[in-house]
Amino acid sequence: MHTALYDWSPLLRLLLAGMAVAALPLAGVLWRQRRAQAHGRIRALTLVTLFLTFDLVLFGSFTRLTDSGLGCPDWPGCYGQATPAQAHAPIASAQLAAPNGPVTHGKAWIEMVHRYLASSVGILILVLALSAWTVVWRQRAERAGRAQVYPWWATVTLLWVCLQGGFGAFTVTMKLFPAIVSLHLMGGYVLLALLAVQTVWQSQDMATRPPVAVASTLRTALVAGLLVLLLQVACGAWVSTNYAVLACAEFPQCQSSWWPMMDFAQGFALWRPLGLAADGMPLSFQALTAIHFVHRLIAGLTFVVLLLLVWRLRRVPALARPAHWLGGLLALQIATGLSNVVLDWPLLAAVLHTGGAGAMGAVLAGLLAATRILSPVQAAPSFSEVHTT
Repeated sequence: MHTALYDWSPLLRLLLAGMAVAALPLAGVLWRQRRAQAHGRIRALTLVTLFLTFDLVLFGSFTRLTDSGLGCPDWPGCYGQATPAQAHAPIASAQLAAPNGPVTHGKAWIEMVHRYLASSVGILILVLALSAWTVVWRQRAERAGRAQVYPWWATVTLLWVCLQGGFGAFTVTMKLFPAIVSLHLMGGYVLLALLAVQTVWQSQDMATRPPVAVASTLRTALVAGLLVLLLQVACGAWVSTNYAVLACAEFPQCQSSWWPMMDFAQGFALWRPLGLAADGMPLSFQALTAIHFVHRLIAGLTFVVLLLLVWRLRRVPALARPAHWLGGLLALQIATGLSNVVLDWPLLAAVLHTGGAGAMGAVLAGLLAATRILSPVQAAPSFSEVHTT
């Protein structure tokens, strides 16, 4: 049965569904913060949006790992309908033709719930941007003090979530093209980082968590940790989107070897369809092995860099709590990563592994936002410190 890749007829109904999902957290924030100032409500809404975005990343991982990414083969609806229930006949026909194929009633519902959640997060971010600009314009009109919101950051976040929506569409219409799916996953992590930064800065403006002055070497270590994590996340996304997790089913060796046979050129040819090499031939097992093995190698580097960073952060009392969070997430990543290999890729471990990477990125971005480099005055010892015996 031929289905158009893009069918915009259910768009309005999908937006209404997203608004309905977004209405509950939005109403909760407005009620709980009804006596707070505008910037307090914005901070609370940013925090709630951060939490729901993390949930969206987890559910996106669940969608991918249950092979539900093509549960509805068109976009933005499902066979031109707003719900799988309305598309019952074409879904049943596709499922009858291929019972183990990408389209089933269960997979269609998983895919559409993911789209409903994504649209609700987009609507919440739109509300954040509009609220931030409203506060700024009101304060300018009243000639009040500096706005305690960040409208440009909220605008960048809104543009980014729109870009994410585009990649979500391409994920479906380009039939799980690995490069597109990987970029879509990494874009979700960037969205988490953007919201984490805004949450931290808004807390600082409210004087509940002032910036922590740290040495320039620690700030450099934070940047290095975030960059190494970004590289590892990119490799992990490439492993997941190419289904290369089980290319090595043992640890620490791979295929009973410390250096198995690998095809790096084929494995890291970025622009190619799922399961195929750049020349259109089936992707070799050696290519999948190369993808998996590189992820392992960079995981070792990431573990060392972040473990040293946790040790440095724990020496700063004001940063001990996020350091413990980072250390706990690092342990979770090691445990779930090993579980994926030795336990034959269990669904729960795989979802947690994806979520843990996003949480680590958010924590590191938040730490960068929560710190600043010591000024020369702060770095220099005082007269009393120099002459203390």
